[in-house]
Amino acid sequence: MFARLAILLYAIVSYAVFTVSFLYALGFVGNYVVPKSIDVGSQTGLSEAIVVNLLLLGLFAIQHSVMARPAFKRWSAGFIPAACQRSTYVLLSSLILLLLFWQWRPIPTPIWQASGIAAWLLTGVHWLGWLIAFAATTMIDHFDLFGLRQAFVALRGAEISGQSFRTPLLYKIVRHPLMLGFLLAFWATPEMTSGHLLFAIANTAYILVALQFEERDLIAEFGATYQDYRRRVPMLVPRLFGRRETEGRRPAGAPR
Repeated sequence: MFARLAILLYAIVSYAVFTVSFLYALGFVGNYVVPKSIDVGSQTGLSEAIVVNLLLLGLFAIQHSVMARPAFKRWSAGFIPAACQRSTYVLLSSLILLLLFWQWRPIPTPIWQASGIAAWLLTGVHWLGWLIAFAATTMIDHFDLFGLRQAFVALRGAEISGQSFRTPLLYKIVRHPLMLGFLLAFWATPEMTSGHLLFAIANTAYILVALQFEERDLIAEFGATYQDYRRRVPMLVPRLFGRRETEGRRPAGAPR
């Protein structure tokens, strides 16, 4: 029982760190409230800023992708209990994000600056992106995605079961609404700087590459069911008018 309580406490702490990193990300990307953001902070030389920022983004991409792969999960099962695997993934991802926010070098050279209705529209799309990203987690299983369900199941002494393939709500019109939300939040800004552009381009490239591995894993797990879903539902750009997908077994588009 002590070990089960420790696992639950670990999951709660990991989720708390994630919550802090997510809330800070809102201010960081949008230049709201937080003391250091994507365009606000101590400036350095251009070369140093580009190198440091790319290293930070690369560190997050490597950790986020490697730990999500089934092969890593099988390897880490020897020393990380199954009930802790997701929480560990969430905790390390969140800590690396906080490191990125701390060490980010702003490059404030303007690329575009919108005003009036255009600025309001871009700001609205920006917040719509964050809303879509958060909503996508609740449409599947928010607490499973961030490791809390596994900890509570372990507390009861039950076996952790996998989730079935489902395509609720937004998943009927796009396979990866979580990533779509992030892309909207990263690109829609009334004031695009060189540093923000670097952030948006690097994250877009990472998302496009990471989704190829994610879809390969989903095909390996669900076979023809996912391949059929993949044929009928676009990856990132919603097809708002067309044939709607019927209920399947497990949601796609979330980190695994």
